[in-house]
Parts: sequence; structure tokens; C-alpha cells
Amino acid sequence: MYRTLAAAMLGGLIFCGPALAQDAETNASPNPPAISSGGAASKTSAAPVAGKNSFTEEQATHRLADHGYAGIGALTKDDQGVWHGAATKDGKHVNVSVDYQGNIAEQ
Repeated sequence: MYRTLAAAMLGGLIFCGPALAQDAETNASPNPPAISSGGAASKTSAAPVAGKNSFTEEQATHRLADHGYAGIGALTKDDQGVWHGAATKDGKHVNVSVDYQGNIAEQ
């Protein structure tokens, strides 16, 4: 009984080993999945990415503030679903955008 069980486990390891050794596939999509508004990174791809934006203006403002922007003015959402506005960072006045993924871009 133990030999049968041991043989079955060894067989399973032999057949599963190659699958476990493979690299994870990367997401080659031009529109990577959305991220939460609380993520640590300000960019997940080349920003801004067009797409339906579920962020409110307040959430987009908080996203900017969380990434070091101050003096954030009113934001407006364009027909591509990207929030645009002006802010300051490191003492410089910049135009910023926040896309549906939470990516922040300076123009």
C-alpha cells in the first residue's frame, strides 16, 4: 500500500515539475488591468490610458495627493475617461492626468 502511494506521489511530481518551472506569462495587452486607487506605484503603463473611468473627482484628487502633489485644482474628465488638472510637485507647477487605472502623468 505504501509503495503504491509513494509511486503515485513520485509520478505526480515528475509530471508536474515542468509546469511549475515555467515562467509566468506577461500581460501583453495594450490595456493592462485596472489598479486600485490605493496602489503604491503611480504608473502601471504608459499613461494616460483611455478607458471608462470609475474614479470620482475626489478619488482622483486623493490619488494625486498620495503621490506628492499639492495645490490640486479642479479636475475635469475628458471623453477618453481621463481626469486632467493642474497641481504643484516639488515646487513646480505641472499639468497632470489620472487615467482609469490610476496612472498619473505630467504634461
